[in-house]
This record gives sequence, C-alpha cells and structure tokens, in this order.
Amino acid sequence: MSLKDFANNLKNHIGKVIIGQAETVELITNAMVNKGHVLLESVPGTGKTMLAKSIAKSIEGDFKRIQFTPDVLPSDITGIHFFNPKEQSFELRVGPVVTNVLLADEINRATPRTQSALLEVMEEKQVTIDGTTVKIEQPFIVLATQNPIESQQGTFELPEAQMDRFL
Repeated sequence: MSLKDFANNLKNHIGKVIIGQAETVELITNAMVNKGHVLLESVPGTGKTMLAKSIAKSIEGDFKRIQFTPDVLPSDITGIHFFNPKEQSFELRVGPVVTNVLLADEINRATPRTQSALLEVMEEKQVTIDGTTVKIEQPFIVLATQNPIESQQGTFELPEAQMDRFL
C-alpha cells in the first residue's frame, strides 16, 4: 500500500467516528506518515481519547493511555525489571510506551524528569529499561494533550527537547 493510500484510508476510517475535526485528522495523518508525534491543545471533552483509539483501530494497532500527574514516575512510563519470587529471577515488565498509539494525557502535569522518559521512545522508537533496549513496533505515534485554559498551578512547561519531537 502506498503512503497516499495509507493516509486516505486512515482519514476515511477515522472520519466515520470523529466528526468535525477534519483538520486535526489531516495533521495527525501527516504526522504518522512522517513518523512524528502530535501535541494537542484543547479543552476537555473534545474527543481526543476517542480520536487516539480510532487511530489505533484504523491501523489495527495497540492503544495505551498514560494519565500524567505529578506522582507519575519515569519507570511508570518505560517499565521496570521486577523480582519474581516464584521464579527467583528478575523479569522485564514493559511500560505503556510499548504500543502503536500512545495517548500522553495532560503531559504538562508530569514533572520534567517524568516527561523526559518519553524522549528516547519518541526520537529513537525504542525504550531502555535498566539497560535492556526494547524496540517499538511501527507505526508508532505519541498523541500528547495539554489543556491551555487551566491555571498554571500544578503544571510544568514542556522542555525544549520534548517540544522538538512534536510536529
């Protein structure tokens, strides 16, 4: 399938579920074709989660969502090695970044350290967990949201390195 066919099929499929956001769907489609990521700024209740789920279903991919809050840790995003007492060994438990469509909801509510946990996966399409590198299957896109009208209390500005990864 050509990129043009992929983009048209994606827009048509999403258009059956999401009404009135043709420009947003067009921009997200362009980001996917260019292997980029999108930062959505809009008020709650405008269908951002439904949009992300529709994209995942359209590409027959996985969807995961992270609700960012100040108490979310980098390992909550990337994953951890944990000790399994039954097996008497450490096991790798990958985080929600190992998916095709990742909704990073209210990303500016997380601390800069936690936000930076997304840098490697967004740029290199892989995540390193305690020295173990896990490749992310393609396609992969991060759809991050932030609410522009809420007060700045409890929010953190996105670092420039993070902003550079969004188309």
